[in-house]
Parts: sequence; structure tokens; C-alpha cells
Amino acid sequence: MDIKQALWNRFEKYVQINTQANSASTSLPSSEGQVLLAQILQKEVQELGIPNSILDQGYLYFEIPSTTKNNVPALGFLAHLDTSEDASGEKVKPKRHNHYAGGDIVISKEVILSPVHFPELIDYQGQDLVTANGDTLLGADNKAGIAIIMTLVELLQKNNWEHGPIKIAFTPDEEIGRGMDHFDVKKFGAEVAYTIDGDLVGFIENETFNADEVVIEIEGKSVHPGSAKNKMVNAGRVAADIISSWPETMMPESTEGHEGFIGFMNINGGIEKASIRGIVRDHDLLKLKTMEELMNSIIEEKKKKYPLAKINLIFKEQYRNMKEVIDQHPETMKKLIQAMESIGITPKIKPVRGGTDGSRLSFMGVPTPNIFVGGSNFHGRYEWVSLDGMQKSFETLVVLTKEWAKMPK
Repeated sequence: MDIKQALWNRFEKYVQINTQANSASTSLPSSEGQVLLAQILQKEVQELGIPNSILDQGYLYFEIPSTTKNNVPALGFLAHLDTSEDASGEKVKPKRHNHYAGGDIVISKEVILSPVHFPELIDYQGQDLVTANGDTLLGADNKAGIAIIMTLVELLQKNNWEHGPIKIAFTPDEEIGRGMDHFDVKKFGAEVAYTIDGDLVGFIENETFNADEVVIEIEGKSVHPGSAKNKMVNAGRVAADIISSWPETMMPESTEGHEGFIGFMNINGGIEKASIRGIVRDHDLLKLKTMEELMNSIIEEKKKKYPLAKINLIFKEQYRNMKEVIDQHPETMKKLIQAMESIGITPKIKPVRGGTDGSRLSFMGVPTPNIFVGGSNFHGRYEWVSLDGMQKSFETLVVLTKEWAKMPK
């Protein structure tokens, strides 16, 4: 079995299905394409001879039975079906760039992938890279993960090496923070799991942000501008004042590593009404709460500055740092590190400046670190993935299935 070609065949097929999430939708999943991809995957699973898969509300669950007589933990792998809202996912046309020789990759006239701006490309010379055509994102986040898992499933069906129960789940709406909203831990059935949803080769993640949503609603007063003095309150202007009052050093574009931020992701407004929707992120929960207190103090100051306006501040919990749980189950990271080292990869542990389905799943009782897929620049037209990197991720999963088969309960 040519693993790289098998990965390409699946990935090329999956990315052409538009599964872009829609945060404005109240349906489950938030877009029809996610259901379509789940149905396609279920059919592939059935064709591989795996019965009893379950497709429920856009979540696909199935199991590969144990081949060992030992009583070992059920091992799970997950990837998400949806792609980001940040760039179009419609009519994705993947382009394969074989044996990347270095230098610029001309995706289109407007989109040039250059190691000058993306120096990590230098480490991928000689590898087969995949991009879109410059009009859309690629969708490696997370269809690369799906392709890696499905290729593993195919190999498991064809090669009967010793492993414990393998549980697989593909989830909807991870990109809009709903991936675990209706996830059924019992149907999944894993005791330890890994999301295949990371980026560059070698990087693994056992730590995510603590995450809240912030919503600021502003009600102004509309009065004819010719007689507006001391009567009008422009809600849009109040919104702008609130945003400009937030420290620039605590915004996404000014932070890295473990540094937290508030990001203002959506701003709408006119004179009578305005709204700001954003995200609050920090790896330290105390620091997250401190940022929220600072925002609250800014809002209180604006209420005094604009007494005719009504300003409402809302924080909503999204997920918490999974490191708190994973640290209580050290074997999850130990075995992952051993698996990577056994195939010649030096593990690089870093915090996720975001979240994964594993964030919430860990707090639902299943410790779930995150594994690389071998790509970068997700959510936009500069997105790329290495097929060689995907193969390294695949090889990591193969070793994990063998290593967990040695782990008695």
C-alpha cells in the first residue's frame, strides 16, 4: 500500500466537499456539507467491512475491534469535518507541488507562498506540498486529519497487527466552538484519545487556551444631526471608543506563546444599535479573569462617558485548558512522545493558541492531546500541507495503536 498516494487520494477528495461552518446557523451541524462528508465517510467505512457505524446529528462514530487478548484501554482518534469561516471553502481546487525545490510557490497571481514570509517552508524542501488555487482555503484543517485517520483505518483492516479497541469519531462545527456540544462520550467509547488537528511536523499540544466569548451590545439614540447636541448617542462611535480603549499589547496581533488577548472578531453598528463580538483567551485562567475585569472597568467608564447610551457586557464560557486534565494522565503524552521518537521525529511540545475538540473532551473524562498533520497557514488562502508530513502523522498513529496494546488496565 502506497501510503502517501493513499493519503493524497483521500485528501484530494475530501477537500472538494464544502464543509464550511456557519456560526449564524442554528442547525446541527451548521452546514449541509458537513453531513454530506460524514455520509461519504460512513459509506467508506462500510465498504472497508466495518459494521455498526453510527451517524447522529453530524457526528460519525465507529470502532475497530481489539485483536489482543489483553485487557487494554480503548484508544480513540478524532478529526473534525468543518472548515473555518475565515475564507471560502467552496469549490476548493487542490494543487499538488511535488518535490518542492525551495523558493516561492506561485499559488495564483495574487497569492504567492514564499519562505521569506513563511520561513518554516525551508524545512519542507524535497517534500510534496499541497495548496489550494488561491481563491479558497485548502481545508487541511481538518481534512488532513480525516485522511490520516481513514488511511489508518484501511491499513488496520488489511493488516491484523496486535492492537486494542480503536474508537474513531468525526465531529462537526469545531471551528465555531460547537464540536463537543452534542458529542456522545458513551457512543465514542474511548478511554484515552488524540485529535489529529495540529500543524507542523513534530509539534504536539497538551495545552490550550482557556476560552470565553465576549459580547458587547450598545443601544444609542438617533436624533437629526442638525439638532443632535446633548441628545444623540452614536452607538457605532461608542463601539469604536470601547475597542480603541483596549490595550494594543493584549490583542491577537501583538501576542504569542502563552500571552493572552481579547480579539474583536465581529463589529456591527449604526447610530441606534451596535454590537461587538470577540474572544477572550489565556492559558492561565486567573489571567483570563483579570482581562475580563479590565474590560468590565472599561465598560463602566464608557457608561459614565455616554450616560444616554445603554451598554451590556456578556461573557460566555467556551472551553478550558486541557493541560489540567492531561497532566493527571501522564501516559497519554509519554506514549505519544515515544511513538514519535521511534519513527525519528523529535517531539516539540507547545501550547495551542486556540482550542481543539480535545479541550472539552478532556474535561468530559477522556484525556485528549493534539497531534500534528504537517501543514500551516490554516484558515486562509496561504494554507498548505505536506503529504510527507501527513505520512509522518499516520506513522505516529500506527505506533500508538501498538504501544497502547501493551498498556494493561
